[in-house]
Amino acid sequence: MKNNHEPSLDDLSVFVMVCEARGFRAAAKRLHLSPSNVSEIISRLEAQLGVPLLTRNTRSIMPTQAGRELQARLAPLLAEARAALRDVNDAGTDVRGVLKLNVAGSVMVDILPPLIDRFLVRHPQVRVELVVDDRLIDTIAHGCDAGIRYGEHLSQGMVAIRIGPRYQQLALAAAPSYLEARGRPMHPTEVMQHACVRLRFSSGALTAWDFERSGETVTVDPPGRLIIGVDAAVAGIELACAGHGLICTFRNWLTPYFERGALEPVLEEWWQTFEGPWLYFSGRRMPAPLRAFVDLITAESLN
Repeated sequence: MKNNHEPSLDDLSVFVMVCEARGFRAAAKRLHLSPSNVSEIISRLEAQLGVPLLTRNTRSIMPTQAGRELQARLAPLLAEARAALRDVNDAGTDVRGVLKLNVAGSVMVDILPPLIDRFLVRHPQVRVELVVDDRLIDTIAHGCDAGIRYGEHLSQGMVAIRIGPRYQQLALAAAPSYLEARGRPMHPTEVMQHACVRLRFSSGALTAWDFERSGETVTVDPPGRLIIGVDAAVAGIELACAGHGLICTFRNWLTPYFERGALEPVLEEWWQTFEGPWLYFSGRRMPAPLRAFVDLITAESLN
């Protein structure tokens, strides 16, 4: 029978811990309580709510349907409460903890490293972990605080801010020695007749070779004489410099090679322009290290 007393948040926290630990004894150890005390709390909670929350046998403890529904709703609320308390505790003190980012490999060449450098200098008590992954995954569900991607559809409750250049270009290039030996393509379709250095995402897909001019769009999929993972893109660019074929990738990656004459622009009037990368994260929870990183990016975008 249900009684008139509202369950306390402490008791509800114990219930969630029992569900996560799958037992009174394991939960008691994490909570620094006795197993009998935990059992008493759960019994009190069930009496207050008027429904059984757990099924018990000699080997395991499992939540009932009502228990599963209650845990599913309570767990994120309690996690948010703990995060809020941590933020209050950290207010006025040095930012500390771990910032874990899931990032596309394309930002690791020249966009993200200088930002991370300035962030580490500004916040010496923070540790940073970068997970480089080009797959379209739910980065938050994979244990990361935020992700960096290009134009990815955001789920409800997510926030996105620009990081790096507002616009980038997809550029085609080749070494002077290659162009002298094989000639210069005059239209994107002629690329199919050339040796090409292709880059492959970690997902297994080859990077697209898209071109556009005056409203006309052309996509080509040339066979690669050399195919290399995007995490080794610099090696691919160096091999293009050695004369092994055309390469199509981010213009900002190729600019240093253009400046020293190791590569030449090809079909420059066809280079496609697209939006730069975005940092996205949950608007419901921002650990102190992530908040500090967002503050850094926001401040730099205003300069």
